[in-house]
Amino acid sequence: MPRTSSKASADRAHSSKPTPESRDIPRRDFLRLAGLAALAVTGGVEHVYHGPVGRNHLRPPGAVRERDFLATCIRCGRCAEVCPYRSIRILGPGKGLHVGTPLIDAEKIPCYLCMKCVEVCPSGALKPVPAEEAGMGLAHIIEDTCWAYNGTALCRACYDICPLKDRAIKLERLKPIIVEEACVGCGACVKACPVTPERAIYVDPPKP
Repeated sequence: MPRTSSKASADRAHSSKPTPESRDIPRRDFLRLAGLAALAVTGGVEHVYHGPVGRNHLRPPGAVRERDFLATCIRCGRCAEVCPYRSIRILGPGKGLHVGTPLIDAEKIPCYLCMKCVEVCPSGALKPVPAEEAGMGLAHIIEDTCWAYNGTALCRACYDICPLKDRAIKLERLKPIIVEEACVGCGACVKACPVTPERAIYVDPPKP
């Protein structure tokens, strides 16, 4: 049986040793996991999931919780295609985990609760719920700057535009009142508010 040279044996032994690059792989994984753990401790994971979703920047009606939404949405864009008001835009590059997902900017074009998007969603990211259960967020009035509250004018713009008038927004002594149990956060009131440069009403989305 032929004998191998000591040099060849040494070469094979050397080649079987882990290279610096192969040692770096588990180290990189460890650092990644450590970073995620640090985010979790500091509350950063919530920020990662929330991403571009925030005040007046909302998911379409019927959206599941944000943590589940990112895993459930297949980025097909059908909700944006079917929206007759062009309220839904698809997030482009640079949005990390959120790229390709739908978002509504209530200050530009709010949701008018036609509910066509929930009918075409194939993945369940948007649940087929009625308008009264859209669950996009909750409106809040800034009383210091609201004309109806500070006496600037007898304004009722938010009340007049609300698709759930007298349920989500009511008038009491000519002042608009948000009914938390009925408001679905569509943002129509935000767009209608005449106060500038910052509107006197805003919508916060649900917690992720």
